[in-house]
Amino acid sequence: MSSSNVSFILHNPQLSENIGACARAMKNFHFKNLILINPKPIFPNDKILATSVGAKNIILNSKVYNNLEPALKNVHYVIATSSRFRNKNIQHISLEDLKKIDFKKKVAFLFGSEASGLSNNEISYANYTLQIPCNPDFKSINLSHSLIIIAYYLSGIINLKTKIYNKSKKVKTASKKEIQSLINFCFSNLDRINFFKPKEKRQIMIENLRNIFYKMDLSDKETRILASVFASLAKKR
Repeated sequence: MSSSNVSFILHNPQLSENIGACARAMKNFHFKNLILINPKPIFPNDKILATSVGAKNIILNSKVYNNLEPALKNVHYVIATSSRFRNKNIQHISLEDLKKIDFKKKVAFLFGSEASGLSNNEISYANYTLQIPCNPDFKSINLSHSLIIIAYYLSGIINLKTKIYNKSKKVKTASKKEIQSLINFCFSNLDRINFFKPKEKRQIMIENLRNIFYKMDLSDKETRILASVFASLAKKR
């Protein structure tokens, strides 16, 4: 296990102070990979750097993207944090369940904006959703507080240095980039045969299909097999 395999993704963060505080929380527990998706403040700015205190290196080395998909191309597992249960066919896990995650793979924790959290579309990119246990009558937790709780818990798991999985070394888990390529290929074929009907339900159908692919824990070989199957089916129509 290694903390270098863990990334924290802030999706559409609204406040400079929270971005800086998140970087500081990461450094408290030896994490360094920070990714921002479409941040509202100018990034970086003086307020972010001031709030990060001794974690300016994390801010200066962070990656910024306009949307979520390209940020996940080298990630194997995405764990989305949410304060509310989603009526989606996606596995909901607890902090305790993080002990079962293979941190020898690239794992990203996805946090929503302070204003609105994560949408169902953003959740559809995740392998799991994670809810921090708290007062059921007051579930709203500050962004940086949520991150530091998870970072603290993760550091304990990683420091145990226990071997969770004994997969064959010949089996290589597919990256998010490989799975996204497979999904996009599937969607393009479905669009070609006018599968998404009625049109107003296209987005929710795509989200549901994406959920199916991302929770399958595919190997790179399996993604190639499925791509061949989809290509063959497309030719036969």
